[in-house]
Amino acid sequence: MKKCLIVDDSSVIRKVARTLLNDLGYQVLEAETGGAGLAICADEMPDAILLDWDLPDMSGFDFLVAFNRRCSGPRRPHIVYATTENDPRDIARAIATGASNYMTVPFDRDGIEACFPHAFAAA
Repeated sequence: MKKCLIVDDSSVIRKVARTLLNDLGYQVLEAETGGAGLAICADEMPDAILLDWDLPDMSGFDFLVAFNRRCSGPRRPHIVYATTENDPRDIARAIATGASNYMTVPFDRDGIEACFPHAFAAA
């Protein structure tokens, strides 16, 4: 079973995302902060990451920079950052730094399915 790490300080967002990702066949790991998310990645690299763009200890961009520095290896997860903003410069910067895709919050089942296209093969 594929694993997805949700890095978000909102318990509501994590709960909704967990339900939707479980329905797609993912085993879900959770982190409330960027630091906790990086620690999980160092111990057990997930297949995918749903990354909040505004974490209490760092920005999503800072997470991506730190992830690239600390968690290099042959297996790179599919990283989707979730943002309430739709600024093309921020999106381009995130993609250039390692995000695979982005989606706006709030999201729904269709948004998750669109951003995690490989999820259908997760089982």
